[in-house]
Amino acid sequence: MRTDFEASYYTRLDEGKVRCELCPHFCVIAEGKIGICGVRRNQAGRLMLPYYGMISSIAMDPIEKKPLYHFFPGSVIMSVGFVGCPFRCPFCQNYSISIEFASLVSSLSFFEPQELVDRAIALGSMGIAYTYSEPLIHAEFITEAARLARKRGLKNVLVTNGYINPAPAEDILEHMDAANIDLKSFNADFYSSFIRGKIEPVKAFILQAAKKIHVEVTTLLIPGKNDSDEEIRDIAKWVAAIRDDIPLHLTAYYPRYHYTQPPTPPSRVLAAVDIAKKYLRHVYPGNI
Repeated sequence: MRTDFEASYYTRLDEGKVRCELCPHFCVIAEGKIGICGVRRNQAGRLMLPYYGMISSIAMDPIEKKPLYHFFPGSVIMSVGFVGCPFRCPFCQNYSISIEFASLVSSLSFFEPQELVDRAIALGSMGIAYTYSEPLIHAEFITEAARLARKRGLKNVLVTNGYINPAPAEDILEHMDAANIDLKSFNADFYSSFIRGKIEPVKAFILQAAKKIHVEVTTLLIPGKNDSDEEIRDIAKWVAAIRDDIPLHLTAYYPRYHYTQPPTPPSRVLAAVDIAKKYLRHVYPGNI
């Protein structure tokens, strides 16, 4: 792991503490401790990035797997995973790299940003997708990799939960071409009590991104939690108010991690798609 790479987006406080200002958690981190995301550490009163350039997975994926259906359809893209996440979703599909990744540390591979770009070119990829776990908590790395990738004619794609503050978001979006952003619910209580976050920063990021790059939105439908007709209508109407041609992906949940509720019936996903199509031009079912 890196021990010499200092983070951006933080303020030093008294008693050796630091306040991370990358995401809306605004973690105040004591000496030797890490933030909620698990990858930003206070080291002697400086916020450091011990997982800078540490990659958990690299794979060539269809762009539709992100899912992005209206951005270079039919192409394949090199997808890069990291570790850590600012959320604690009890249904997380990738919890082994996003939350409980301590046992994987020794198997992570280090890449400099330029090495990642070189790998994408060698694989014949049309670009780099920053995905699998939450990429935004690695803002410094992905911004540099994306800047170098664009110089080589590659596209940059985010697959993200959108939990980031506006200033660092602007720095990242400057180098991005597309994003699929999770809108996990349209209920503030769902975000605060179920995944330990806030909905408003996510909505703000979707609005911010939609002004600059191609955006598609995904909602994982969890029975009894966020799949009511009313909530589907609220999501679709809100996205349509930005632009009615933004694609919305409504996907089925399957039991994973700490959540054992039965999976979303395909019929429920298809019914939700029908509701959303009353407001949006492009709505797709997923995971069925």
